[in-house]
Amino acid sequence: MTIWAVVPAAGIGSRMQVAIPKQYLCINGQSVLSLTLARLCALADIKRIMLVLSAEDTHWARHNDVYDPNRDKVLTCLGGDDRWQSVLNGLDALADIAAPDDWVLVHDAVRPCVRIDDILRLLALTQAGGDGGLLALPVTDTLKRADGRGHVTGTVDRTALWAACTPQLFPFERLRQALRDASAAGVTLTDEASAMEWAGAHPQLLPCHKDNIKITYAEDLQLAELILQAQAREAARTSGQEPFAYTGILE
Repeated sequence: MTIWAVVPAAGIGSRMQVAIPKQYLCINGQSVLSLTLARLCALADIKRIMLVLSAEDTHWARHNDVYDPNRDKVLTCLGGDDRWQSVLNGLDALADIAAPDDWVLVHDAVRPCVRIDDILRLLALTQAGGDGGLLALPVTDTLKRADGRGHVTGTVDRTALWAACTPQLFPFERLRQALRDASAAGVTLTDEASAMEWAGAHPQLLPCHKDNIKITYAEDLQLAELILQAQAREAARTSGQEPFAYTGILE
């Protein structure tokens, strides 16, 4: 089963309020994007990774040599104004070399802490066929509904609620067509699963580790650094080796 990956990285990270896009901010001397791509490059099951960049991106040229010897695994194309358009552009760019019944893994550029074992459990869904799936976390906090002034109007039942994460994995052409059709119908698409749901699919939710955080705010960088250090110590204990400097490739 051939599996491709699309990594949308065309955002500007406005909520970070920093001078450069958040995917290029550094953790221990490595950019967030470098760390994220290193994890995907470590997966032999992924044939190629399509990195989707902004037309105004001036940073990638200084980062594209960090994956050697996996540098040739990463391809690039231009993104769009919205995430769904960037993902669709990535799929269109792969369409000449991908088959309609291949699979595609879509992963946020700013989730550098995702564990390889979680991704491998997700990739196992390709063996069963079906609608695909996504990593996710059951909601554990009490949820409140608010009015426009920030006052509570009710408590939301969290029993069946999950927080969607990435990667998300779907049949290649089905996702491509779902994105096209949903956008043409004016559907608000917040992730790839929402397009598949609109098309009638029922993706499978796979619980992942809670350390699969998305870097959105400045404080998330410090949290990600602590997580990566903890993962490195955990991997060292498991292998019976001395703790090592984090390289971005961990089980």
